[in-house]
Amino acid sequence: MSATLIDGKAFAATVREKVAAHVARLKSDHGITPGLAVVLVGEDPASQVYVRSKGRQTVEAGMNSYEHKLDAGTSEADLLGLIDRLNNDPDVHGILVQLPLPKHLDEGLVTNAIDPAKDVDGFHISNVGLLGTGQKSMVPCTPLGCLMMLRAHHGDLSGMEAVVIGRSNIVGKPMAQLLLGDSCTVTIAHSRTRDLPGVVRRADIVVAAVGRPQMVQGDWIRPGATVIDVGINRIDAPEKGVNEDGSVRTRLVGDCDFESCAAVAGAITPVPGGVGPMTIACLLANTVTACCRAAGLPEPEGLTA
Repeated sequence: MSATLIDGKAFAATVREKVAAHVARLKSDHGITPGLAVVLVGEDPASQVYVRSKGRQTVEAGMNSYEHKLDAGTSEADLLGLIDRLNNDPDVHGILVQLPLPKHLDEGLVTNAIDPAKDVDGFHISNVGLLGTGQKSMVPCTPLGCLMMLRAHHGDLSGMEAVVIGRSNIVGKPMAQLLLGDSCTVTIAHSRTRDLPGVVRRADIVVAAVGRPQMVQGDWIRPGATVIDVGINRIDAPEKGVNEDGSVRTRLVGDCDFESCAAVAGAITPVPGGVGPMTIACLLANTVTACCRAAGLPEPEGLTA
């Protein structure tokens, strides 16, 4: 491997340290403790693990953590009623409803019921519009984490050519907007893009967020380019043997073929240990930002877009 490894786990630890330091100052100087409310509907195992991790890291940063665990059969009216109460709770500065929701609940309706100022996921249509027009908004956590790592690695991104592979509302589109905001020349590519390898090969920065394991190959990458791999995919790993139930063991891979891309790229994020840890770190950062805005205080440096 010739590429520099961008260690997202270490970078996330630094972000959490900055968050904790700012939280301590908010407490000592202003008597304010940021609060994050997380709502989980149902018992999806992956969501349960994620919510526990969010709660633990929120407390470790010195913030208040409010967890609301609802039955899978919770009605839309009851969920919206809880969100309304959280919107009006002055101790809650950030609200996150864990997705996916059970099928009988309208994710768009629920997301847009959250007060945009407390929407620390950055999914509310008002925040989407503000980000798209270059105004102050709550920024989705994963793209924000990617931007932080790119700024730390390159410094000034102005004039760089960036290709974002994937057009989701959660990563691809907001990532493109953030890169535009830093004066990159941005292309959003996707499954229908003609000559996708040729398009990617032009880029100084490649952000892969397409959700297809090891799709991006080394010969797609311009020599020296920076590759941010957002994908988290689980594939069979027969070389690791079998589980007790006889099923083949698995391993995590990104949207990029790591070995071939790392041989060409100038810098690359690994999977796991790259973008993933930054998502929760940026959730904490967004909560502090929301708290400061609510109190009319200066936003924390280095924790916002």
